[in-house]
Amino acid sequence: MLALVKSLHQRPRSRLVPLPDYADAFIAAVPFGGGSLTDALLRHVRDKTQLDIKRNDFKLEQVPPHLLMNFRVNDEHGRQLGMGRNLAALKAELGGQARSAFQALATLKVAAAPAALPSTPATPRGDGRGSVAVIAAPVPAPTAAVAAAKHTAWTFGELPELLEVRQGGQSLVGFPALIDKLTHVEIEVFDEPDVAARKHRAGLRRLIALQIRDALKYLEKNIPELQRMAVAYMPLGTADELRDQIIELALDRAFLADPLPTDAAAFARRLDEGRGRLTLIANEVARSAATILIDYAAALRKLKDARAPKDVADDITQQLARLVPKRFVAATPWAQLAHLPRYLKAVVMRLDKLRADPARDAQRLAELRPIEQRYTRHLAERKGVPDARLDEFRWLLEELRVSLFAQELRTPQPVSVKRLDKVWAQINT
Repeated sequence: MLALVKSLHQRPRSRLVPLPDYADAFIAAVPFGGGSLTDALLRHVRDKTQLDIKRNDFKLEQVPPHLLMNFRVNDEHGRQLGMGRNLAALKAELGGQARSAFQALATLKVAAAPAALPSTPATPRGDGRGSVAVIAAPVPAPTAAVAAAKHTAWTFGELPELLEVRQGGQSLVGFPALIDKLTHVEIEVFDEPDVAARKHRAGLRRLIALQIRDALKYLEKNIPELQRMAVAYMPLGTADELRDQIIELALDRAFLADPLPTDAAAFARRLDEGRGRLTLIANEVARSAATILIDYAAALRKLKDARAPKDVADDITQQLARLVPKRFVAATPWAQLAHLPRYLKAVVMRLDKLRADPARDAQRLAELRPIEQRYTRHLAERKGVPDARLDEFRWLLEELRVSLFAQELRTPQPVSVKRLDKVWAQINT
């Protein structure tokens, strides 16, 4: 704990001296065993210094290695598989093996116990972000034969939201999911609910597509203005890739609203509900993609013609890559797709103003950079683990860019550097 305090920068550290006495006071005041040491220390230091200290202000890289937790990963026989002080690195190294072993174990257990799992009431479970999800009682698990089969229709009964796997006296919870195999779907069990949910949505989309082949063949040949869009999309990919994204998003919006179907009857109802609106939705998605690609092409041309200073050109190039990556249609939340044209127009307006007042642009960029750098570092630290709060903050950053560089385009809500600092402080508490 003392080493963590010593890693703080000078201003808060100077309000805590002598540091050994502060350490003794913290130990006396804060009960142990109630959560993260860093979180408890963060709250205590804030109260003591009256400064807005962030988690990142504690420089873990300055803490001697012997003071950090050492993790050892053993198999069921007690053999050591890995050891280290970086838990994320251990997960990255051994996570694939663990998932494979879990799925194999889940298949064996399903084969050995195809009967219904113990019935328990639905239990609220917090997700750590202030909301509560209700986990339904487990239902009969699919048999091993069903789980291993190649399904082209909903022929596997009710799909449980979770199932229990017991091994060596331990009880593990697994999350079944449909897996997209292009020509069919299969059932696998995952130990991570977020991974299972992502895989399951793609698998369910494939199962729906297999039921409406004729409608999709018609749709593939009748995406409005596809060839014209493909010209603007050429820096990113092919016309077929763009078409597939449009259809993917149209399928999601037509058939995959929450809650997702969990049995054959609900699946059939969802098919009936979505068929009639699929073409209209696909046309709407195509129009949105066309507008974005027109504005994207305009921003690329303006950037090339403006011959902006390197720091500005690099900043805008990175922004455009974030806004319009290769899979922008499928990867961008539908609500945010509607805002992409405004963000792209803001890029053009920024470059128009740059020549008249480069000092103003440099000042605004200097205000923006520290906030974006904090976000980028935090995103990298999560190593791909989703965080809804970070996703929201990413779009607030785009709104801040509009406010700084193209105020005329307006933002849906007030944004400023101070407002985003406050939002960031809430994310890091």
